[in-house]
Amino acid sequence: MCANVFGVLKSLFGKPFDGGKRMDHGSSQQQQHHPGEQQQQQPYRAQHPAMTRLYQVQRETASLGPQVCTFSGLQGDRDYKRLERELTRLLLEVDQVDTEGKPELQGARKRAASEVEGLLRYLEENATHPSRLAIEQISDDVRRLVDERIVVPQRSGGVAEINDELVDLLQELVLRLTQVKTEGRVPLRKARYRALTRLCAVQDVIEGRTQQQTLSLPLSGETHEAVHRINQIMVKVSVARSQLVALLMGLSGRDSCAHLSRILTEMQAELDALDVSGDTAIRNYRKQVVEEINGLLKHLDLEGEGDDTRRYDLAGNNSIREIEAVRAHVSHLREGVLRHCLMGDMSFRPKAELQSLLTHLDQVDTARNPCIREARRRAVVEVQAIITFLDLREALVCRQMGPNEHPPHRAVWMVLGSLSDLQAQVLGFDGKRADKSYMLLEELLTKQLLSLDAVDPQGDESTKVARKQAVKFAQNILNYLDMKTDEWEY
Repeated sequence: MCANVFGVLKSLFGKPFDGGKRMDHGSSQQQQHHPGEQQQQQPYRAQHPAMTRLYQVQRETASLGPQVCTFSGLQGDRDYKRLERELTRLLLEVDQVDTEGKPELQGARKRAASEVEGLLRYLEENATHPSRLAIEQISDDVRRLVDERIVVPQRSGGVAEINDELVDLLQELVLRLTQVKTEGRVPLRKARYRALTRLCAVQDVIEGRTQQQTLSLPLSGETHEAVHRINQIMVKVSVARSQLVALLMGLSGRDSCAHLSRILTEMQAELDALDVSGDTAIRNYRKQVVEEINGLLKHLDLEGEGDDTRRYDLAGNNSIREIEAVRAHVSHLREGVLRHCLMGDMSFRPKAELQSLLTHLDQVDTARNPCIREARRRAVVEVQAIITFLDLREALVCRQMGPNEHPPHRAVWMVLGSLSDLQAQVLGFDGKRADKSYMLLEELLTKQLLSLDAVDPQGDESTKVARKQAVKFAQNILNYLDMKTDEWEY
């Protein structure tokens, strides 16, 4: 949408309206002179005042376009209200232009109004888009969690309890954010990136804490005093950590980044002044605390995070390029596997190549970016889906039914045979969830799960294990089908 807005702006307003033509009826004949006859042309007339004013509006509209197309906030934000006010003013000015009934002016005024209205619509659509509201809802959930678990206990004089449950809850919120659809819109991608950046910073701050150390005694009085001072600074660091988390999530009240930066810098100076040269253990302890303070300081410059296109637009990221190259290779191998299976040929088994691709993906540097991590995870799932398909096909081919085979066990294998055929269709599926073929596949897979649920193992342990594995296999196929159609993008 934004690209379209810019394209129309360029086509309509790349030069003055009507190229500065005269507005009288004879102008069309007077423009056909040969260059050598320029001295015979009538003197250039000034552009019509109405056209001049429309051209001024065009320039103002063009200057606001980039701001509108990168605005990632909500309707209540100050910048939204400013942009809306400026565009509304331009629209009123266009409406007030007197065209004197001339078609050229009427057309120009209509185009100018259309462009301003287009920007207004784009601004409102992104600020009220369901994905933008979803991003804000998740951000609100993060703020409530952080406020309840970290900020409030610290402000009331207690100690924030940072445990595995809190870490897991934050990770779940990160995953929810990465799965928000942006439809390729810059404002939505930017909003999601900014929210992710802050949430990941909170994760980093929480997980990077240093536990207060108690060194073994006896220690000299001077050395013991150094440990005592470092422990006191650790208490201050704990408070600063909570203040930083509050700043990152907009819960800071009167605190500011500059104030917290000054406090952390003073702590560093106090640590540097301690004489710990005589004890390696205490020196390492101080080093840990200094590194933690540096880790907090690096998160104090997030105000402009996400404004740089190269940061939130991952299309040019080297890690994403690596992942996409692997996915292209996987797609080629998948087509080959399906083509050979269709012909009943099981000789094409590129498992070694697929395993090497998994190793390659494992080595991709995600730089702790949740979007890159999710892109890598999805590529891994694609590789694993082909491997499990090949393994099941081979097991079905090698399977030998004995005359005394337990009937429930045979029933499980029959379902596995059906699941293998369905997985082949899922691997080759390239559509959307609204497609009939998707709904049919989902229904057939669900029926196989119901068939497995109806199998009574009759106390046979091998049948119990086989049925459990088959259920997991069917669920994995369903999950893979959902992943292929959830329209996720980095």
